[in-house]
This record gives sequence, structure tokens and C-alpha cells, in this order.
Amino acid sequence: MATEILVPQLGESVSEATVARWMKRAGDTVELDEPLVELETDKVTVEVPAPQAGVVEEILAEAGAEVEVGAVLGRIGAGNGVAAVPARQAPADGAETASMAPPPAPGAVSAEPPLSPAVRKLVADHALDPTGMEGTGKGGRLTKGDVLAHIEGHSAPAPPRSAPTDAPAARAPSDHPREQRVRMSRLRRRVAERLKQAQNTAAMLTTFNEADMGGVMALRRRYREDFERRHGVRLGFMSFFVKACIGALKEIPAVNAEIDGDDIVYRNHYDIGVAVGTEQGLVVPILKDADVMSFAEVEAAITAFGVKARDGKLSMADLTGGTFTISNGGVYGSLMSTPILNPPQSGILGMHKIQDRPMVVDGKVEVRPMMYLALSYDHRIIDGAEAVTFLVRIKEAVENPERLLLDV
Repeated sequence: MATEILVPQLGESVSEATVARWMKRAGDTVELDEPLVELETDKVTVEVPAPQAGVVEEILAEAGAEVEVGAVLGRIGAGNGVAAVPARQAPADGAETASMAPPPAPGAVSAEPPLSPAVRKLVADHALDPTGMEGTGKGGRLTKGDVLAHIEGHSAPAPPRSAPTDAPAARAPSDHPREQRVRMSRLRRRVAERLKQAQNTAAMLTTFNEADMGGVMALRRRYREDFERRHGVRLGFMSFFVKACIGALKEIPAVNAEIDGDDIVYRNHYDIGVAVGTEQGLVVPILKDADVMSFAEVEAAITAFGVKARDGKLSMADLTGGTFTISNGGVYGSLMSTPILNPPQSGILGMHKIQDRPMVVDGKVEVRPMMYLALSYDHRIIDGAEAVTFLVRIKEAVENPERLLLDV
């Protein structure tokens, strides 16, 4: 008797998903709990495992279909995992023997490991066949670097330029269309909706300041090796900013609050969102109760979030909640920006690129590593003086990192 493949529970307030891709085809054999199909929600990508071992009898929801929780995606029938191989006929006289390679057995399990979302997008954008590339990742998995190396190694040299003539040259045929229309992913649509919601509902303003990063950089140089050897994780800049934000949030509680109808909800817990850009769009995993986490725990959690975001493995629990957000555009080279609020939160800090600039220090001009900071806030709940004070407190903590240890 066939077993139905159902859309699982997708998390709080999530009732629909889009079928991103099937990892198996009708007729393929599968093992129990082997990933079958990838679903994309407005927050995360979810893999649906096989409910039993057997053979995929039929697929009812193709890639791109919109499905609800509990909907039937397909069916799996009982099978012994052995696929019949059709007998080969002898080639006719004069037939090309090269064309007589046996077709793959229906129901045979593919030995190719699944592609990550980033690699899958790159392969699709360049119309490549991943089976013709050698993977260097774990278990022979194809990495983004493998695909880029393949593209570079197979790129054709530019043709020589011909001498100009009076007649206009005919346009050379292109391998790519002049334009193409691609349906927005559910995640991208949801991000667009939330960002527009922030613009439409909040009285959003941004205040700026700058911080001398010399103190933090010197501290990292001094203790980086000891920190990594003891805790097994790299000491980055983000933990300093997380701790600095928590201190400022405790002093200016309105930045950690939100508006709910006619009420202001003040939170006495500090769940810090860390904005992460992925191939699919922006996601904000949450450091729960970050105020009780150590520097090492913050760095380890952020590193784990980065790996999960890259592999499309973030769970709904990773993305739920959040009282304040930090966005680091500096990793992309941004010198200054105005970050947009992450509703229903009332504040977001923007970090930027560290750049040497001439600064006046004790009456003398010195070259210092400076970072512009930006705080976007909801003016309905946060006054201008509070926003400026909040950002000054972060500046003071980052410029004097010993304040973070002494809690002053």
C-alpha cells in the first residue's frame, strides 16, 4: 500500500510553502528518512524526508507549486530497492556503438550528493551539468568554488576584434537572452513585504556616529590565538557589538521595546538578531538571551548560524523572536548606509567597513581605523535624544572594550 508524502508542520504562523525542487523522481528507490523534496517558506528552506523505504510511485506537486500544511506531495510504494534493468539488444550492422550505452535503471538511487542552495543557483544561472564536475567538498559534495573553477576553466577566449568598417556590424548571437523573467521566491516576496511594511508603518529615522576601532583591534591581536585555542572559535568583531548593544539597550529600554496597538511592550530579555545575506535573500537568526552569553558563546552561535544559512539549514526556531537587530554591511565593503527596521522591532544597528582616516587625537593628526555606525529607529516610540544617547553608548563601549568587561 502506498504511503503519502505530506507537507509537514512548518512552524508558528507558517501555513504555506513552495515546492523548490525534488531530489528524487518517480520510479526512484528511497531509504527511510532520505531527503525527498525541498520546500521553501517565507522564512526557511525545509527538506521533507521519506516516511518509509520504497519506490517513489508518483509526484503530485511539481517544483513551483504552492502547497499548504498537510497537502499530499506524492506517494511512496513498497519496494525491495532493486530496479529491473532492461535487456539490451544487439546493435544493428553499422550502428554507432557509442550510442548503445545502457540507460540508467529506473529506480536506481543517484550517487550524486545533493547541491547546496548557493551551488544550485550558480549551476542554474550558467546552465551547467553538475554531474560533469568533480566535487571537493565533504563526501564529494560540489562546492561553490568547484563550480566557479569549472566556469573559469571552460570560458572561451574573447574573439579578436575586427577592423572598423563603414557598415554597422551585425550583432553577434548571444548564448544568453537579452532578458529573462524569474518568479520571486517565497522568501524574497516575504522580505519585500516586511521591508515595505516597515516603511509604511514606522516613523523611521537614522542617526549616525563613528567609532575608533583601534582598541578592539589591539585587544583581538593580543588575545586572538589564546581565545581560539581555549574556545575553539575565532574572536570576531560581532561579539563586541552584541555586548555593547545589550548595555545600551539596558540603559535605553525604548529601543528594546515595540508598539502593539495602543500599548508599548517593554522587554526585559535581549534576543539579538544578526542579519545574514544568503543566495535566497536576507535572514535574521536570533541569539536568544544574548545578555547571559559569553563572548565565546556569541561567536560560536554566529559561526553556526553562518554555516546553517549557507547550507539552507536554518530552522524556524533559529529565526523566531528578536528584540533588536545588528546588520553588518561592512563585510560587503559598505562605508555607510541606512539600515531598515525589522518589524515589529523598533531599532537596528548598522555596522560598516573599517577604514583608516585622519583623526585629531590630543591635538595631533593621527591615522586611525574608523567605522561609521548607523542606528535606524522608530520615532513613534524612541525620541531623538534617546537614539543619539544609545549610539553614543555603543561608541564608548567599542572604543573602550574594557567597559564591556567591567559593565560600566
